[in-house]
Amino acid sequence: MAEQRVAVVTGVSSGIGRATASELQARDYRVFGTVRAPAAELPEGVERVVVDVRDEASITAGVSEVLEKAGRIDVLVNNAGTSILGAIEETETEQARALFDVNFFGAVRMTQAVLPAMRAQRSGRIIFVSSVVGFLPAPFMGFYAASKHALEGYAESLDHEVRGLGVRALLVEPGYMKTRLDVNSSQATRSIQDYAAARERVSAGINAGVSSGGDPALVARAIAEAAVAPRPRLRYPVGKGAGTLARLRNWLPAALFDRGFRKEFHLDS
Repeated sequence: MAEQRVAVVTGVSSGIGRATASELQARDYRVFGTVRAPAAELPEGVERVVVDVRDEASITAGVSEVLEKAGRIDVLVNNAGTSILGAIEETETEQARALFDVNFFGAVRMTQAVLPAMRAQRSGRIIFVSSVVGFLPAPFMGFYAASKHALEGYAESLDHEVRGLGVRALLVEPGYMKTRLDVNSSQATRSIQDYAAARERVSAGINAGVSSGGDPALVARAIAEAAVAPRPRLRYPVGKGAGTLARLRNWLPAALFDRGFRKEFHLDS
C-alpha cells in the first residue's frame, strides 16, 4: 500500500491557504496547516502547526513536529502573505521590510527547513503562491509586487538547483480572487496629497476586482494539480485573464502594454 502523501500549507486560516488545505485533504493528503494563533480555526481534518514564518526557531520547531508525526514532507505550499496599500514614497522602509519578512523571507525560511527532508527522500514539490503582480507592475501596491517578483526569481532559480535531486519548485500566479486581501492590507505609513486622487482610483479598482474575483478554490485546484503533475510547468497562472496577461506581458510591445495598463488602472484620469 502506498504511503500517504504529506503536505504542509502555510497560512491556512483563510482564503487561498484554507482552500488549499481543504483541497489537498480531500485528495487524501495528510495535511498540516500553519497558523500563528493557537486558537485559529482550521478546515476539518487539517492538523494544526503553530508557526510564525518570520521566526526561524518557530519554523524549525514546526517542521520538526511534522516530521516526527508523519516521517516525511511531500509538498510544501508557501502561501502566507500580507500586503500594503499606498504609494512607494508613502511607505516607510521598515514597513516594506516587514512585508518582505513575511512574503519573501517567510517562504525562504520554510523552504530551507523542508529541503533537507526532501533531498533525503529524493522527492518533493515546493509550491509558491505568487501573483500576476509577480510579472506585472502594481501601482500603489509596489512593495507587494516587488516581494512577488523576488519570489519568482527565487523559485525559478531554486527549481534549477533541486530538479536533479527529485525536487521541484513551482509558482502559482493568481489574478483577483475573493480573498480578504483588500481588507487585510496595511495602509502605507504616510499620506502624500500628490498621490491621493490616483491612489483612491486604483484602490477602488482593486476592491472591485477582489469583490468580483474568482473562488480561491480555483487556486487550490491548480496547486493540487501542480503537486502531482508528472511533468509540471514552472508557472501556473490562475483566474480570469491571468494566462492572457502573462502572454500579453511577454509579447506586446512595451509602449503598447504600458498604455493599456495605465488605462485599465485609470492612472491618467
